[in-house]
Amino acid sequence: MSLPPALAELVAYFEPLSTIRRDFRGAVTLHTPGVNVLALNATYLPDGNADRLPLVRAWHHAQEMPALVASAGESAPGEEVAAVRVGEYHPTGAPGVIRVEQVGRLHLPVWAATLAEAHGTPEWAPALSRHLAARLEGERDVTLLLAYAGSEEVGALLWRAGPGGGGVAHLWGTLDPAADAPLLDTAHALGGGLRASLPDHRPLSVHAGTVVTFSLLAGATQAPGL
Repeated sequence: MSLPPALAELVAYFEPLSTIRRDFRGAVTLHTPGVNVLALNATYLPDGNADRLPLVRAWHHAQEMPALVASAGESAPGEEVAAVRVGEYHPTGAPGVIRVEQVGRLHLPVWAATLAEAHGTPEWAPALSRHLAARLEGERDVTLLLAYAGSEEVGALLWRAGPGGGGVAHLWGTLDPAADAPLLDTAHALGGGLRASLPDHRPLSVHAGTVVTFSLLAGATQAPGL
């Protein structure tokens, strides 16, 4: 049993950034203590088989982590925490005043602070920066982008080279919606194509997108929030 393509894509992108991967009856769990990124602390479900859920919940509980699951298409039973559209991003080419730059690993604290603030969790920035510093060491297929309005950081994105060419961006955020398109357009230009995750409330779109929903199973405690 394999994961739906959109979920397999997310796992391939996030697994190198995670601490633990666990495979169970076709489901894949990524566990990353001390980091509040949803995709790094979730079980990706291959289908809607409810018999698997009590065992998934029990494992999460044993690790003292919220029973957060990701599903493609129909959401799992429980409280929806977030939903994203995963698909092919096409650049807008719209002119703007936002400037986007590639930054080195020495800028990781600023990058992490921008991303964490963009998702309303600025207190998580130091932990995220420390974790990614270790995970990105030696990674050659990853690029960090920062978006600026004047001298102020307003967006951050982690680009990873795609296995078949192009690039992938599933970890990004902006403080100003005006930075969304310039940030993603720049990421697209890095590899001549881009697979991305867009939150449902964003006005931009992806081609042939699949909705991926992150849900807390009934009876679970609060999930991390980035």
